[in-house]
Amino acid sequence: MDDTGKLFIGGSRKPDDSLNKAEYLELKFGNRHGLVTGATGTGKTVSLQVLAEGFSKAGVPVFAADIKGDLSGIAMKGEAKDFLLKRAEQIGFQDYEFEQFPVIFWDLFGEKGHRVRTTIAEMGPLLLSRLMDASEPQEGVINIAFKIADKANLPLLDLKDFASLLNYMAENASELSSQFGLISKSSVASIQRGLLVLEQQGAEHFFGEPALKISDIMRINPNSGYGQISVLAADKLMMNPRLYATFLLWLLSELFEELPEVGDPEQPKLVFFFDEAHLLFNDAPKVLTERVEQVVRLIRSKGVGVYFVTQNPLDVPETVLAQLGNRVQHALRAYTPREQKAVKTAADTFRPNPAFDCATAITNLGTGEALVSTLEGKGAPSIVERTLVRPPSGRIGPLSDQERQAVMDKSPVLGLYDEDLDRESAFEILAARARQAADAAAARKAQDELQASPPAGSGETTGWTLPGFGGKDDDNDQNRAQPRRSGYQRETIIEAAMKSVTRTVATQVGRAIVRGILGSLKR
Repeated sequence: MDDTGKLFIGGSRKPDDSLNKAEYLELKFGNRHGLVTGATGTGKTVSLQVLAEGFSKAGVPVFAADIKGDLSGIAMKGEAKDFLLKRAEQIGFQDYEFEQFPVIFWDLFGEKGHRVRTTIAEMGPLLLSRLMDASEPQEGVINIAFKIADKANLPLLDLKDFASLLNYMAENASELSSQFGLISKSSVASIQRGLLVLEQQGAEHFFGEPALKISDIMRINPNSGYGQISVLAADKLMMNPRLYATFLLWLLSELFEELPEVGDPEQPKLVFFFDEAHLLFNDAPKVLTERVEQVVRLIRSKGVGVYFVTQNPLDVPETVLAQLGNRVQHALRAYTPREQKAVKTAADTFRPNPAFDCATAITNLGTGEALVSTLEGKGAPSIVERTLVRPPSGRIGPLSDQERQAVMDKSPVLGLYDEDLDRESAFEILAARARQAADAAAARKAQDELQASPPAGSGETTGWTLPGFGGKDDDNDQNRAQPRRSGYQRETIIEAAMKSVTRTVATQVGRAIVRGILGSLKR
């Protein structure tokens, strides 16, 4: 079958169950985003794998989260099984063959994939506040912390950097409040407790260096020309749903910031699958939902397609749902009032097909069957079709630990992210400045004591003379010995530390910090 410029999804069926036609997703509309929904066990993961394989085969890199581990099988060649061959025959898929796809495994914890990290600075105050479930006053303090870090040239790389900065803010709350606004010690203490919770949940694995480079999830395999499929091991990560959702949202914002405008390319530059998408919007403040909507709307022009995968279409806000042009709807249950509303919502979002009733069909779909509507022509949605999803070419099911390790050993990013890098940052700088301030204070105290009590009979001056009483060398002696007591000896430790900050900053090359739409740091 001719599928040039298209991604084969499956074959639609007529009411008499005979084959109607092949269903495709046109690659030029792949960056118009999409939605894959359905109840547990209806075939969402297989549909996700089919889409990922199709994009990869077309040379489009893919990033997808693997919640249960089942998606990892895409890295191995599929096996001929009766139900797969039967499905291929049902939809007239004569070119069906098994193959493996180029995969890079990632894992925040470094257990089932290469370590993936970002820095506190790159996360930005908005997402960090969301991750910590911060209140409005706490979010204000977090924003002030980032402002202080920028102004004082304090790199925020990991959790200990941020903890050190919070300690500094608590100790100097009065002085800093006059410059940056009210810094409540109680809010700082609450944020510090929140950091302890994050550490216990494993967030310290996520913050640090080397930070993930966006280019490493946008690779093309040099041998096959297939797009590299990045699979994030998320089974353990899902134990902290807020960290999972915040990480994927951070990655989406990084893509938005770093990629150039390309308009509407012939095919996407990257396709991003956001599994368990409801976690992104659960209890999310209005401002965050608005930012997500804005990024989803604008990232299309960067050539990135975002596909949300979730059980219920009601999990996605209407403002975001309106941006999703390609739909794959698996079966839904309709036992409760909310489930019945979800069925109606899903049915109403499709362009009706006079051959059947969408709402009725959604509750009667079999496993691996879906209602499919994609953009066609000039970007209008196609009439919804009841479709048997094609069988995947890669393996269905998880890899063994040995198979996964074999893939990682041949990874194009092997050795780039597997070792921690702990360079000088806010923690070390603040500690050094505190030592310098303490040493300076001790030296001034010793000098004061020496000047106040000179050794008896030494014949030496106390370090200063009155004008006009110094003899013929009075001027020179006065220039050498005139003490600078005014101001200098009354300096506080904080004033000395601020002078040290000024000297440190003056010796370093200034860098412009540009925060993007979600407050993350643009490299």
